[in-house]
Amino acid sequence: QVQLVESGGGLVQAGGSLRLSCVASGNFFRINAMGWFRQTPGKQRELVATITSDGVTNYADFVKGRSTISRDNTKATVEMNSLKAEDTAVYYCYANINRYAYTRAEYWGPGTQVTVSS
Repeated sequence: QVQLVESGGGLVQAGGSLRLSCVASGNFFRINAMGWFRQTPGKQRELVATITSDGVTNYADFVKGRSTISRDNTKATVEMNSLKAEDTAVYYCYANINRYAYTRAEYWGPGTQVTVSS
């Protein structure tokens, strides 16, 4: 089994910063990529940022310039600055993992609420 455990959500004031972390645990062969997505009621889940095993990063336009994603082995962390009310959402950790050499799958954390107060 693979588990993703998230931490760092909560209430933040507009203009403030937030750090979300995710740790992957369990038995697996390789982590190909990790990252964060977010979702608000009535909307589809959307990309925030991802990072591959080679360190290649991808950011959504709405966080470019104010967000940094990093990864250390099985832990991925995203820092977001200059938070806005519209950043309020449930944030989900994502991982693309090979449990075995030729078996790749996507995994999701349970989600953590981020609320930005204006």
